[in-house]
Amino acid sequence: MNIGQAKEYIKDSVKIYLKKDAFGEYRIPLVRQRPIFLLGAPGLGKTAIMEQVAQELGIALVTYSMTHHTRQSALGLPFIRHKSFDGEEYDVSEYTMSEIIASIYDVMEKSGIREGILFLDEINCVSETLAPSMLQFLQYKVFGRHSVPEGWVIVTAGNPPEYNKSVREFDVVTMDRLKVMEVESDYKAWHEYALQRGVNAAILNYLEMNKGDFYVIETTAKGRSYVTARGWEDLSMTLQLYEEEHLKVDETLVGQYLQNERIVREFTAYYDLFQKYKKIYPIEEILSGNATQDMIGQAAEAGFEERLSLLGMLKDKIQSEIKEAVALSDELTEIMPLLKAVKGQTAQGADGKAVLQLLENGKQAKQKQIDTAKSANALSDADHRKFRSVIQLLETIIKKLRLQECADGSASFTQIKEIFDERVLKVKQFSQKTGERLHFLFVFIEQAFEDGNEMLLFVTELTVNENSARFISMFGSEDYKKHNEELMLSERQKEMIEKIKELEL
Repeated sequence: MNIGQAKEYIKDSVKIYLKKDAFGEYRIPLVRQRPIFLLGAPGLGKTAIMEQVAQELGIALVTYSMTHHTRQSALGLPFIRHKSFDGEEYDVSEYTMSEIIASIYDVMEKSGIREGILFLDEINCVSETLAPSMLQFLQYKVFGRHSVPEGWVIVTAGNPPEYNKSVREFDVVTMDRLKVMEVESDYKAWHEYALQRGVNAAILNYLEMNKGDFYVIETTAKGRSYVTARGWEDLSMTLQLYEEEHLKVDETLVGQYLQNERIVREFTAYYDLFQKYKKIYPIEEILSGNATQDMIGQAAEAGFEERLSLLGMLKDKIQSEIKEAVALSDELTEIMPLLKAVKGQTAQGADGKAVLQLLENGKQAKQKQIDTAKSANALSDADHRKFRSVIQLLETIIKKLRLQECADGSASFTQIKEIFDERVLKVKQFSQKTGERLHFLFVFIEQAFEDGNEMLLFVTELTVNENSARFISMFGSEDYKKHNEELMLSERQKEMIEKIKELEL
């Protein structure tokens, strides 16, 4: 299965394992909860999907790479305890709590979240001294004398032997106690993930034309050569910062993330070409509805690579603006309950100090949400940004009210509403402008590419990208509706033709 399918399977398994009966007991007791074992090549994104599962389910996450552990750190350190039994005095060896188990309790203590996932990576690459204890853990969920707390699901991962010389194959007894999932690289699944993460447009365009370069592990005369999903995503983050600082991107930089000479050479050459296309085609003029006939004609006459690159630049720009519009809207939705509570308090005659205290409590509650999710390793980038924006808005409101209170001793809901209404107007204007720019992009694609596949690619991305799908559902888009219906009709016609061929009519 691909990494996207693995994520959904793990998510469903965790839900089942955490399901309780009417008495609050887990329906499947811990001893019967088979650990999940992800078996796949390195760099597929196994750790990334664990973070996503924890974030989406609102549970904690503790991760460990088992290759970094000795027997002592995994099981605990020995110490001597003096005991007596039936008049006999004696000393016995005991162990401190395992570092791994202790980390679970630390996370529960800091976050207050009692359920989570314990993710152990490279589980089949442990040292020889730790291997027997590791097998015992997989069977009984115990490290030394300490077991994994109830409410914690165990997910493990490992590499096949061909990718790691340290791999130890599990015996049948151990494998029979695991839920084994073999994960393979899959560009389509990663592409959908990359759209959500905002991976650099040059990378997405290059891989659309060279899907075989997405994931490569091979042995050459110079040794092992590899390119992974992790490498592309890390490179993307670096490219974004290099572009912001106007720094030069060369093969030396790209080669720090992609360990394949050919792919490094070809991607760097394409990246340079992609930057030239940005200068040839003024993206801002196209999205503002000011594309000239010369621009349209040049795009229409361009080759496949140039057309795809242009479309990628346009999609990247409009999607970033759509993402911003959705984030601004989410900020207002997040703060609305608090403002309703403030309105209710002022209607009941609450004074300025009470209003300010309510807002301060709301700000502190949002900060606690950030701290709790962060300490549980379950805070997504989107939620972090949303909560920080809400806190910033509350700080602006509180500051203005404090100034007013110092001036005349009042703090009314009217003042709060003025600030909020200003932000609502900003969101409306920005969303309206983004919708207009989306319309102009549809017009340009129609004029430049007519019946080409570019419109299909664009509409498909708008559909699968969470932010654009939400934006269209909130604010609408007649262009999207029109072309989506046309494409659906076209696909239906193709299906009918295929069925007619099968029936030999």
